[in-house]
Amino acid sequence: MSSLRSIRYWGLRIAAIVALLAVVRGASWAQDAVPAEPTAAATDNAGIGTVTSQKSLFQIMQSGGVMMIPLLVCSFITLVFLFERAVSLRNGRIIPRPYVKRFLHQVREGKLDRDGAVALCGESNSPIAEVFEAVAKKWGRPSVEIEQTIIDAEDRITPDLRKYTRLFSAVVTISPLLGLLGTVIGMIRLFDAISGADAMGRTELLAAGISEALLTTAAGLLLAIPALCIHLYFIGRIERLLMTIDDLSQELAGMISAEALADDRRGRTKSRPTTAA
Repeated sequence: MSSLRSIRYWGLRIAAIVALLAVVRGASWAQDAVPAEPTAAATDNAGIGTVTSQKSLFQIMQSGGVMMIPLLVCSFITLVFLFERAVSLRNGRIIPRPYVKRFLHQVREGKLDRDGAVALCGESNSPIAEVFEAVAKKWGRPSVEIEQTIIDAEDRITPDLRKYTRLFSAVVTISPLLGLLGTVIGMIRLFDAISGADAMGRTELLAAGISEALLTTAAGLLLAIPALCIHLYFIGRIERLLMTIDDLSQELAGMISAEALADDRRGRTKSRPTTAA
């Protein structure tokens, strides 16, 4: 409810700013509506305006004012940690398939005991090896105890997987606020320009404030929207990795728990008379 009220509040503020800009612009158009014969100077100025309207990206950023600097810093940080998380959350680093396949195969075939399984887990630095090691140390324990061990081990590796994801959430929250702050600064400059003599008839005095007010808001939103998408993507990827780790750990627990070992011994005992016969 509070977030909805905040959205409505800022929506009304932005609507009021746009309405004020429309009024100011309309007043300037009304004063410029007096018919006049075009002069050579006016024709030259129009040509100059056409040329100068084509601004480069750097010039547009300069027009946004001082608040474009923290927005650029936020965008740089977002890109840096986007690549860092993309590399750190690779499947080959979190769940190396060859290692997992070899480990589970050796346990299933009875080629590993408790000490051998723990030693094999130490050969890998992956998060799933850390969970497997915690499970292997409970070799022969009841399944309920092993399941609790899996939960505890997953809780220990989760902070490392979620590292830096809050940074994207912070960018999503901060960048629109920086854009709104730039809008406020631009409106202050706009009012200063309006208060000057003959400002209503000289749109060039209003252009800087209007440009800064609109550019910073647009820049903040253009940064916040991709950062939100990145945040949601990595959160979903982390959840999928944790689900996969849990499934593989449950598979291992089903082979080394006390109940599984007892069933295996009973199966071997029953198979001996049949083999002898």
